[in-house]
Amino acid sequence: MSQQAEANFNKGIFLEKEAHFEKAKATYEDILQHATDETIREKVRWRMEDMDDLIAEKAIYHRIDENGKRVLTDIGMNIAENQTLMDILMEADAIDFDNETAIFIPLKRDYIDRCLEQVPQEMPGDPGKNTFGTGATPPFLKRATDDELRAASRDEYARIAQVVGEQQDVVGIFSLPVANDKSISLFEIAQLMEQHFPGLKMIATNKMADDEVAFLKGKDHWVDGTSLITSLAPMNTMVGPFLRSARTGNNLLLLDLTIAGMSGGGSPESLLTQIHAQVLFMMVIAQTVNPGVFCMHGGIPGVTEMGGDLSYSSPHQPLINGAMARVNTWITGFPSAQSGGSTSLTDVTLQAVSESELSRNSLRKYGVHIVRHAMGALGSLNFFSLEKFLEDCERERRSKHLFEESPKDRGVIPMYFPADDQALAGIREIAEKGNPKSADHTLKNVDAFRLWENSINEAAKKKLYYPQLNDTVIEIISRGEMIP
Repeated sequence: MSQQAEANFNKGIFLEKEAHFEKAKATYEDILQHATDETIREKVRWRMEDMDDLIAEKAIYHRIDENGKRVLTDIGMNIAENQTLMDILMEADAIDFDNETAIFIPLKRDYIDRCLEQVPQEMPGDPGKNTFGTGATPPFLKRATDDELRAASRDEYARIAQVVGEQQDVVGIFSLPVANDKSISLFEIAQLMEQHFPGLKMIATNKMADDEVAFLKGKDHWVDGTSLITSLAPMNTMVGPFLRSARTGNNLLLLDLTIAGMSGGGSPESLLTQIHAQVLFMMVIAQTVNPGVFCMHGGIPGVTEMGGDLSYSSPHQPLINGAMARVNTWITGFPSAQSGGSTSLTDVTLQAVSESELSRNSLRKYGVHIVRHAMGALGSLNFFSLEKFLEDCERERRSKHLFEESPKDRGVIPMYFPADDQALAGIREIAEKGNPKSADHTLKNVDAFRLWENSINEAAKKKLYYPQLNDTVIEIISRGEMIP
């Protein structure tokens, strides 16, 4: 095999992993034009099959990023009744009072751009790509020997922190795993987490005192998950805690958990556009009150079952979160947190553990950044089980090893993300009607996720990237099958 041709092929793979797909395609075309070694030509043809799909997918993510900003300039955020936020933005001369077509309070585009330019794109405590961990703060601890559902006690939290600390080879983020009862405070939980786990940790500080919030300041391995926006409007009870965290200088994890067709658009593109806009708005506010404060993009889209309940067993959950991650890793450069690796099942069964494993593997296939909720959660984030957490960690060790042993020349896998030219119009319709369920755009996209899943399944049947991990994992989950 020609050393020059091999070097050029490796350059193409590197360009793919950096999301420079047009340059990668040009590199591969040059190899096909000049190389004579059939082995390298076959490898190049394998990659060329995906280049146009990857180029088209990246273009949609560019549009999501641009339209997310247009939501803020053309539609606006519903903050007119929150005088605190209005005063902050008016003092900064950020509001576009000349805009007569916006539904809510629009921002000036140049102000948005200036704020986003101040957001750091490097995270000192970054655990790296495809990091999985705990999270979600479920209300109930699932106990192996007790059917009663309640929050965790001081002794139980001490045990959880110890066990999570013992699994650091596969746990990359220790995010608050379950609600606590009155025997222990959030601040005391944070101290337990600090004692047992040196890696990245996340906690929401909205219920902490001022001096306790400052505990996170200046610590690279902590992020503050005190959030602000949902459904194009602020959560009024969170405005004060959010501003306090931003002004303190804590690393901010800006969480938005919008659900398709329930609190956001029904199509994948409209859902990600709305979520992106809401996270960008939080970034703007944070940079306004404390320029340069670290912000992690925590757009965590959710999907539902037929009855409308949040569904972490859905094959669409890892897909939409993988796509949201690509908006950031390919386009914005913001550090990002996603969700997945869980299940809607409420008991620790083989099915529940297998669904979680398959979801994590699907996310890893497409490449994500930091994934919360991935280990120990049950019942679509309603329960945390230490028993399941340990099972998840064991499965994760096996999967991680298999991925590390897989060929390194397979390149980036397309997600065939479905375009929606009416995504921005759909968000405007939701804003006008006040509810996604009332929007015609939502009704027109009731099959959008299923059709997207079908396109991925068909592509996976034709081209197996990780056959040892059952590449058609989406289809397997849909059929209710399990990997033993």
